[in-house]
Amino acid sequence: MKRIDKKIILFAGIALLVITCLVFILLYFGVIHLNNPSRSEYPIRGVDVSHHQGEIDWKRLAEQDIRFAFIKATEGSKYTDECFEKNWKESRDVGLRVGAYHFFSLDSSGKKQAKNFCSVVEGFNDMLPPVVDVEPYGKYSDPDILDKAKMLSELGEYVDIIEKKYDQRPIIYTTEEWLSILLEKFADYDIWIRSVYGKPDASVKWTFWQFSNRHVLDGYSGTERYIDMNVFSGNEADFYDYR
Repeated sequence: MKRIDKKIILFAGIALLVITCLVFILLYFGVIHLNNPSRSEYPIRGVDVSHHQGEIDWKRLAEQDIRFAFIKATEGSKYTDECFEKNWKESRDVGLRVGAYHFFSLDSSGKKQAKNFCSVVEGFNDMLPPVVDVEPYGKYSDPDILDKAKMLSELGEYVDIIEKKYDQRPIIYTTEEWLSILLEKFADYDIWIRSVYGKPDASVKWTFWQFSNRHVLDGYSGTERYIDMNVFSGNEADFYDYR
């Protein structure tokens, strides 16, 4: 091989490496995104937040084409998000539609977890349905450890109590990994699907889609640089009729 050919191959390899690194950096810092849902197809956008976003300027956040927010309220049978009460009030004050979510623990009974959520979240007219976040975490990411029957049973107890309390059927947030498990018992529940590396499979009937976990917006100052972005499946009229 001629020396000039070797130089061309070397420079091409270096250029490819630089471009790859640049793309990775832009993805990491939330400058470019793997998902970019059509605004004409999905005009209703929103965020989900917790104490990780710290102090939130809800007026500033809403000005960035944000229509709704799901706010972390509780986790397991005892934990309450330290920023929930403030976020619950201030997000509504700027005219957003809001809902509260609970992270479901596989180490507590559904009844105790429902009691925790109900003791923290005061319902109001026009709030989005309560959300229960059911996703792999910790040791339960291992399918050999997960007791599917027990999870479905405890979750069933949880959603029954929540539905009676708020007169709204809860939304189930989950990953594509666990969706098929949950649909065995909760096929008639609205789904909020997490799919941050591509559009959800066409067979998935979803109401909300979390399409990014690496967006950067103005208006919050917590330890977490990023904010989760979501879209609603319908148009504006559908969204404001949704209960």
